[in-house]
Amino acid sequence: MTKAELIEKMAKDAGITKVAAKASLESFFDGVKTGLKKRNSKVTLVGFGTFRKVYRKTRMGRNPQTGEKIKIKGKNAVTFKAGKNLV
Repeated sequence: MTKAELIEKMAKDAGITKVAAKASLESFFDGVKTGLKKRNSKVTLVGFGTFRKVYRKTRMGRNPQTGEKIKIKGKNAVTFKAGKNLV
């Protein structure tokens, strides 16, 4: 399902315009982003799942074409764990 399809479904199910549905979805995205600003933070939506911000440490990897060892920089990543009612 694409973002446009989700907006269309939200508008139909809630009986609102697509513009209002898009604004609601954007507000949801902004809320999740704001909740994940701090290091190791999480946003839990009961029955849906949990978004968690984690830091992946610097590690050694391998270039698959040459076999040469390379250093992969550490970075922040977001993980999602589905809730019991989602799957």
